Amino acid sequence: MRLPALLCVLLSLPGAARGAEGSCSDLRQFYTGKGFTLAGVPQTEISGEHLRMCPRGPTCCTGAMEESLAGLSSQETEGLIREAGRSLQAVFNGLHRSFDTYFTELHGRSERSLQEALSPLGPLYSQNARLYADLYADLRQYYRGSALNLDENLADFWSRLLERTFKTSAPAEVRPPTQVGVSEEYLECVAKQQETLRPFGDVPRDLRAKVVRAFVTARSFVQGLLVSAEVVRKVSQVPLSAECSRALMKLVYCPHCRGLAPARPCSAYCANVMKGCLANQADLQPEWNNLVDTMIQVASSFSTEPSLDVVLSSIPARIYQAVRHLQDNMDTFTAKVYQTCGAPGEPGTGSPPPHEPRRKSGSLTASDYQPSPTAGLRLEMQVSEQSSKLREVGQYWVQLPVALCSKLSAGGNSADQCWNGMTTARYLPEVMGDGLANQINNPEVELDITKPDMTIRQQIMQLKIMSNRLRSALDGNDVDFQDASDDASGSGSGMCVGGQCPRSRPGLYAYPPDNNRVRGAAGAPPGRRGPLLLLLPASVWLLQR
Repeated sequence: MRLPALLCVLLSLPGAARGAEGSCSDLRQFYTGKGFTLAGVPQTEISGEHLRMCPRGPTCCTGAMEESLAGLSSQETEGLIREAGRSLQAVFNGLHRSFDTYFTELHGRSERSLQEALSPLGPLYSQNARLYADLYADLRQYYRGSALNLDENLADFWSRLLERTFKTSAPAEVRPPTQVGVSEEYLECVAKQQETLRPFGDVPRDLRAKVVRAFVTARSFVQGLLVSAEVVRKVSQVPLSAECSRALMKLVYCPHCRGLAPARPCSAYCANVMKGCLANQADLQPEWNNLVDTMIQVASSFSTEPSLDVVLSSIPARIYQAVRHLQDNMDTFTAKVYQTCGAPGEPGTGSPPPHEPRRKSGSLTASDYQPSPTAGLRLEMQVSEQSSKLREVGQYWVQLPVALCSKLSAGGNSADQCWNGMTTARYLPEVMGDGLANQINNPEVELDITKPDMTIRQQIMQLKIMSNRLRSALDGNDVDFQDASDDASGSGSGMCVGGQCPRSRPGLYAYPPDNNRVRGAAGAPPGRRGPLLLLLPASVWLLQR
């Protein structure tokens, strides 16, 4: 009684009716199309007792063919993952190029306006042009990633400016004869009065707060873009496991071995295979979300008053205000310096002789160098572009299995006639959740959830470090950026160009942009799910051929 019943079951399976005499011509053509030779390929179906990955039964695949197709399925899937990763890298590199161009042009325009803003100072500008240029060079190097202390550099700038302004503008009665000069020790004493006497008024303190915030957030933001691209590159190159290779073979090529080439995998079946194969990658998602959300916050902060363009554009005018404040109050300041430091070139203390107060002249205000409405519009466009593209890629790691299955699996209308790993019928197991811990009961991919991939764990730490850095930047605080990857020491700064970064101190950028893959990134369409699907190339169809 059992034998007839078993025969009925076998005959009911698609392809079983063809029996041992079924032709393997389609499989032979498909196999050679994949680059393999026909040596050992059956002419007709054979018994499938030798199969280790595909369901046993009449088949056109030998054990060697099964192994070859299993390796091919892994190679093709890894290629799709890498290509999707390269497309995402191009998005980040494109965002980096766009913002970097905007910021460096903004910095350059501010520096070029120095002469116009400071020329009314006369010799105080012409004789100290190098001092102002050094300030902008320091700001540029800091943004590029040099290990500079921005607070110290700004403090040094104001000290040097005070010394030179005092030397030039102090009343003649308290200046020594030209041939004597003002000693370095005396000028150091003058500079030390800066904190208590505030010779430049509130400008240094106010400008320091705004400039540090602007440059810290800008530098951290471009670092975040580069770190994100590098994490994608490294994770996209992680090889698939042997268990995943077997599951992919069963998903993609076993239908060909069974003579069911037209059957597409059931959607839920494909989802379980891909979620199992990409379980470690999905564990990036929480920290990836944190990083993307924080980068969006940083991008939004650029337009917070005072906006990024206002801060950079007003630097020359604020310096002018500071120098004019000192010049207009030089008598009072000199008297206090004289009391503390003594008269230049003479021991002891005293008061300077009375003299005619100098005439105060009008001064520029920061509003005199506000950026144009066009500049404000460009900043809005930058913030909008950066935020929009970042939102689009926010769910990349959990959407990657869905994207891989989008063209590979059958749609909902074919739920009863799709390949379920055994035959063409409905797939019954439930779809697993995302991440390694949720794969403990995955029916398609056997995983040890206690052994996560260490490369991916390292990249999760990279995301966490960068998120912390960006959150500190939002508060105007800079923190040392330590690269936790295994090859950070060899890459140096990818943003120090033209010899702008000091050679004695390494840049903070561990990840140079991939400039060869940024073209076209700015043209990605809006949407949250659609763009990820566009990251996958047409070569997805290779898995179905």
